[in-house]
Amino acid sequence: MNCFFKKSSICLLLAVLFILTSCSGIMGYGVLLWDIPEHGLQDGDIVPVYIRSNISHVYVVSTPGSKEHFEIPLWQVTDPQPHHKAQRTARRYAEFVHQYAKVKIDGLPVRSDPGNAAKQVYRLRKNETVKLLYKGKGQAVMAGKTPLEGDWMRILTKDGTEGWCFSYNLDQFQTQKGGIVPEAQQTDLQEEKDTVIESVLTKTWYPDYYRTMIDKNRIDPQLMNASYCFTVDTENNKVSLNLPSIHESWEYSGTTKTGDVEYTFTGMPVKITVKSSSFIVVTYSGDNGKPRDLNFITLGEEEDVTELVAAEKERRIQECAKLYAFGPDFKSANYGRLSFKEDQSFSWKNYGLLVPSVVDSSAKNGGTLAVKFYLGDTLVSSYDGVLSFRFDGMDKDVNFLYKIENDGLRLEDLTGASYDGNTVTSRGTSPLVLFFQKD
Repeated sequence: MNCFFKKSSICLLLAVLFILTSCSGIMGYGVLLWDIPEHGLQDGDIVPVYIRSNISHVYVVSTPGSKEHFEIPLWQVTDPQPHHKAQRTARRYAEFVHQYAKVKIDGLPVRSDPGNAAKQVYRLRKNETVKLLYKGKGQAVMAGKTPLEGDWMRILTKDGTEGWCFSYNLDQFQTQKGGIVPEAQQTDLQEEKDTVIESVLTKTWYPDYYRTMIDKNRIDPQLMNASYCFTVDTENNKVSLNLPSIHESWEYSGTTKTGDVEYTFTGMPVKITVKSSSFIVVTYSGDNGKPRDLNFITLGEEEDVTELVAAEKERRIQECAKLYAFGPDFKSANYGRLSFKEDQSFSWKNYGLLVPSVVDSSAKNGGTLAVKFYLGDTLVSSYDGVLSFRFDGMDKDVNFLYKIENDGLRLEDLTGASYDGNTVTSRGTSPLVLFFQKD
């Protein structure tokens, strides 16, 4: 009986401990590998870990004894584990706690193992700061026949890369309480600023299809808009992503270099891969959590999106005005009377032979006229352009190729034609050809 009660008590105690642990929301405890001065934390501190986000590549942690939660990159803390195991992990890094180093030369290699023949995993910049983790035994580094002074050190870079580096070209220093860098190191550390991401943050980035439109001189005002872009407001710490189907903005607290040309925004489902000074890929995870790669480019100073769109809209208006000036009234024995109006509207009567194969039976005798498409290369020599008729009573356009001739206007139905975006690339398979004489 006593044995039964003892087992029951132990089970009850374990259940209570499980509930208390679950309610705390703590995944475990991690050892900081890099200082967080804004929160008064130094490497070697043990912090509670609450959440891991594989989308943003961050842990949610807090300062011990504080209720304030904040995000840090995954690389900045060891994997969460029970507190007593985290203490054991901290002892592994104890010899070099708060110990950092400044790189003396440009291009200093970081290797996969402690030896000069090992694979290179990273190249350090001059004045770059690294965290010293622990010492290792490795191959002697020679200058001719003389071994260099120093040790193989396991180091950590500010983008989370770990590897082995020989200490001969490392200038060691120690951070002060709360992770404050000694004043003597401040000037040198300022040189570490990442000019790549700084350049990205100061530019306006437009969808890459803008370049194709501009180079081919085929602007689509529906798809090209000055507001469709990716921008970072560094003064207000705001990131904006606006596209025809995406309208998002976030506040951010900084960026973390997570690869050679990859940067992640803290606290956001957004990552940037820098392909060149004028081309980036923005990886965005929407509400469904699935990442999407979006290509963006910069434009030249003379390529103003607002002006390009305005010029295209004016060109289209003038194309319709040309038809009005040439006519404005036309007649066909088979296809009725067509009149263009100065306000880009039209009237079309007695077009019954076009119903229902081209025009819906619900269509009225008038509507609006627009120029929305370009001619493909094989069609330019035979036609003047493409006209889109939106009949009152219809919810879609009726498109025709058109050609102004000496005595009238020729239209060709585009049912079954091929399109590439806003360009008509080929005629319909069995098009109706309509000829209207000037009235």
